[in-house]
Amino acid sequence: MNSYSKVLIRVAAAFALVGAFIGSHMAGSGGYEFRTVHAHILVVGWLSLFAWAVFYKVFHPMRTKLATTHVWTSIIGAIGLSTGMFVYYVRPFGLPDAFVTVYFIVGGTTMLVSFILFFIITFRKLDV
Repeated sequence: MNSYSKVLIRVAAAFALVGAFIGSHMAGSGGYEFRTVHAHILVVGWLSLFAWAVFYKVFHPMRTKLATTHVWTSIIGAIGLSTGMFVYYVRPFGLPDAFVTVYFIVGGTTMLVSFILFFIITFRKLDV
């Protein structure tokens, strides 16, 4: 479980760095067009992944496919939701609308799956 905690902490730290950088940029430029993306990077990426890393460090759920799936759907979902939100709201690359919408939805759905898996894990046998 420490490996789950370690990988989640490292990815959370990357999200924290990106979120802080975007916040710093917005404050310096006086433009707040990235505020929605900034907020989701910090809440979904930094806060959620960090909280799950602490959970895996404090509680020791059995190493199962469910826990592994949870860790990877949370990482993939956080990246997918954050980048999907960025390309949806900012439209930086001129990608087709259908692609952008589907990308955003898939990222958000993957993150939702990770929350559902976490909910299930909390009702299984946990050792402190």
